[in-house]
Amino acid sequence: MSEIDAKKCFDVALDLVKQAGKVVREAIKKKKNIETKSSAVDLVTESDKAVEKMLISGLSEAFPDHKFIGEESVSAGQKCVLTDEPTWIIDPIDGTMNFVHSFPYTCISVGLWVKKAALVGIVYNPVLEQMFTAIKGQGAFLNGEKISVSGETELGKALVFSEMGTSLDPEKVNTVLTNITNLMPKVHGLRGLGTAALGMSSVAAGWGDIFFHFGLCCWDMAASTLILTEAGGYVCDTEGGPFDIMRRRVLCASSPELAEKISKLLKQYQPERDGVTK
Repeated sequence: MSEIDAKKCFDVALDLVKQAGKVVREAIKKKKNIETKSSAVDLVTESDKAVEKMLISGLSEAFPDHKFIGEESVSAGQKCVLTDEPTWIIDPIDGTMNFVHSFPYTCISVGLWVKKAALVGIVYNPVLEQMFTAIKGQGAFLNGEKISVSGETELGKALVFSEMGTSLDPEKVNTVLTNITNLMPKVHGLRGLGTAALGMSSVAAGWGDIFFHFGLCCWDMAASTLILTEAGGYVCDTEGGPFDIMRRRVLCASSPELAEKISKLLKQYQPERDGVTK
């Protein structure tokens, strides 16, 4: 495998993400053509498909040897396999439910992984003009200004982000509700933005202190986990062990101490891994 030029990859992806952002920014104001996937609350629009096609087409032209994992491509039947090869992991619109309701917390998420590790991460909310970026080893930025986590270590002072998710599986629903009930008296506050990528990026910016979720997919995490770690944050499994992007669980925190404290309180849930053949 030849040496990857991270800066070139970042620059090409950033330009494409900005172009795709124009599509999202205009489409969020209009009536959407909505389809459902795994459930009545797991949605896809024509904009999701158009943005993913635009990104994959542009990146394929620039980097013909690279691989791709796209949310809508996988939904359409493409295999979700992460190898050591350079792989772009794309969520064309994270927060599709928000997008459908014209709620302005929605974003494009693009991550480049090489040898199963993140190299480039871009999370862009084109409605509110929030561009979170990171290149491995070079820090994390919001609209070009360097960001860092809060460094909070006390659970009682922590603002916690999590999500309801789109799964209506009774075990998953029970896990979500149990965790909310258990955490409410122990943390400073609980918030859900409706987009995991922006939730994790918010912790990276110091706007909150913890993000956890069960049941998200690799494209929800590929960019934002790099942005979080480059901002000085800590990423692990929800039980506190090593983070595995294909395991569909994540715990992000402003400090290892905070991650350890909340991991001991969480009711755990293990969804089916990404990439499992049905």
